[in-house]
Amino acid sequence: MSEESKELKELNVDDTVTGTVVKLDDKQVLVDIGYKTEGILPISELSNLHVESTSDVVEEGDTLTLKVKKIEDDEVILSKKAIDAEKAWKELEEKYENKEVFETTVKEVVKGGLVVDIGLRGFIPASLVETFFVEDFSEYQGKTLTVQIVDLDKEQNRIILSHRAVVEAEANEKKNALLQSLEPGQVVEGTVQRITNFGAFVDLGGIDGLVHISQLSHEHVEKASDIVSEGDKIKVEILSVDRDSERISLSHKNTLPGPWANIQERISSGDTVEGTVKRLVNFGAFVEIFPGVEGLVHISQIANRHIGTPQEVLEIGQKINVKVLDVNEQEERISLSIKELEQEQEEKDYKQYEKDEEQSGFHLGDLIGDKLDKYKK
Repeated sequence: MSEESKELKELNVDDTVTGTVVKLDDKQVLVDIGYKTEGILPISELSNLHVESTSDVVEEGDTLTLKVKKIEDDEVILSKKAIDAEKAWKELEEKYENKEVFETTVKEVVKGGLVVDIGLRGFIPASLVETFFVEDFSEYQGKTLTVQIVDLDKEQNRIILSHRAVVEAEANEKKNALLQSLEPGQVVEGTVQRITNFGAFVDLGGIDGLVHISQLSHEHVEKASDIVSEGDKIKVEILSVDRDSERISLSHKNTLPGPWANIQERISSGDTVEGTVKRLVNFGAFVEIFPGVEGLVHISQIANRHIGTPQEVLEIGQKINVKVLDVNEQEERISLSIKELEQEQEEKDYKQYEKDEEQSGFHLGDLIGDKLDKYKK
């Protein structure tokens, strides 16, 4: 006993020792530290996190580095978490100073956030978990997250981490890289994020650009929601990039077939179509025959008589029938005529009149013939 006591006296509180786990009990672990008396490692000294069972942390035969917490009544009380804490604080201070991003696993979901094991008990407040609101954190149990230390106080034993800061930094880096890569004229795909009364904001993969309402379609657009909806994936052309203000102007219209595309497949010379008078000028009238497609009725083709101005016959907004004289898709020009339709109608009316006259003359002859026959009898 005196030899054992002598050996025990060689140990001091706060000494660091190395030992081997020889037995696991419910509330403690016995460790051979090279003395006749085995050291006691209470379950509360196993980890900086809550431990349900000693077997969750160590196994028999494990070699552990431990700190002597107390020597009392020939018992040596040991601590694993004290050694872990010393090592962890040093590493965490370096990570904090270097703003290092590292991975950690969620050990507990508690009220107000997540508890993680980083050698010490670290805490991620709910507001620092994601960039979006999370209603239920239960799915985060056991999940590995990339984090960054945002507050470290050894005296208060406070370690606050943020996953949100990592996500925001990555997004910002991605946004900057994308901003530098965009050039006017490029056609890219994006997702409609938000619709306003002046257009639609489109996410290009980390940064938003604006498609002004005038750039949504070749046709006149009253409301952006008539053309696109939130969540739609659309192609857009980059019109301009202001890297200083991070403003990007986009066009969806430029990625769509123009109103004149394949116009000769839709209309040809000799066709009669309905249109709307859009503009009146000295030399004629511009008539819209398809959305975004206007043809010219030259003043000489407006009426089957001489007129001084188009306003003598036409007015803006008037619906009229016109005949197609010529279609030039390359130059986006269509020649139209009202006069030719009037002439055709006059010819048709005249022919009908002649036909009616012939028929009337034929019946009259028959009637006279019948009368003469009576006299002959």
